[in-house]
Amino acid sequence: MKYRRLGSTGLPVSVVGIGTWQFGGEWGRDYDVAEVRDILDRARELGINLLDTAECYGDHLSERLIGEAIEGRRDEWFIATKFGHRYTGAFQRDQLWSADEVLRQLDASLEALRTDHVDLYQFHSGKREAFDGPELWPALAEQVEAGRIRHLGISIGKNDDVYQTSRARDVGAEAIQLVYNRLDRTPEQHVLPACQDHDLGVLARVPLASGYLSGKYRPDATFDDSRDVRSRHDRAVVRRKLEQAARIRNEEVPEGVEMATWALAWCLQHPAVTCVIPGCKSVEQVEANAKAAELDMVRHDHPQAVALP
Repeated sequence: MKYRRLGSTGLPVSVVGIGTWQFGGEWGRDYDVAEVRDILDRARELGINLLDTAECYGDHLSERLIGEAIEGRRDEWFIATKFGHRYTGAFQRDQLWSADEVLRQLDASLEALRTDHVDLYQFHSGKREAFDGPELWPALAEQVEAGRIRHLGISIGKNDDVYQTSRARDVGAEAIQLVYNRLDRTPEQHVLPACQDHDLGVLARVPLASGYLSGKYRPDATFDDSRDVRSRHDRAVVRRKLEQAARIRNEEVPEGVEMATWALAWCLQHPAVTCVIPGCKSVEQVEANAKAAELDMVRHDHPQAVALP
């Protein structure tokens, strides 16, 4: 495993992390603590140290499973979670942005995670009005001062949201989470350069483009399960993405390399990207994801490269 400095936090995080939305039970299967523990134990054996979760992956369900699975080993993990939403049902959310509501969410997240602090607490895909709320960021700064939050971050909802990115330092945030993958390079235009200018760590979510870059699907594949995000895409969009993925597999992925592993490593080439956070449903997927750090295309001279202390 390789490690990079998460922006101005100075903290070393693995270049491959674990996204945990799947633990919330909205994607076709439920998890128990034993399964989550097996996945996370194997991840630690492979050198992965960053977990990304959220208050609304289930009603703090993902956080609760993580908290129980890593109990007694909390200090081995960098835990990133989020605020601003409340789970009300499968793929349904209320948005709660007042300072009082967010602090109640923080209390619930800490209880679920069985910890006294969150390493990175992220504004979760909120609009500009919520971001500019006059009470929110001062209230969170007090929690940073109290040690309940180590660092603040912003998970931007739109990949071209340079406003929130450029104002991150103004509100005390030190990391940006965004969608970035070989099929969606929008952040390269403005957001990733802004992250470099402001020394913001970058967590790249959806690095496999919702599975289009997994290498599993032919260009004529269809997705009809309502729990599959691709079933909500226009069929013409689905076909275009599958055709793009097929071309990439044929023209860019080296022979003998799994496309999914290559796709993660592709993200990690960018000088702004600190870590990719693919979801993983099994120990086998954790092992496949971790291999991305071994590919020669992952830069050894990355500007954030560090060694573990």
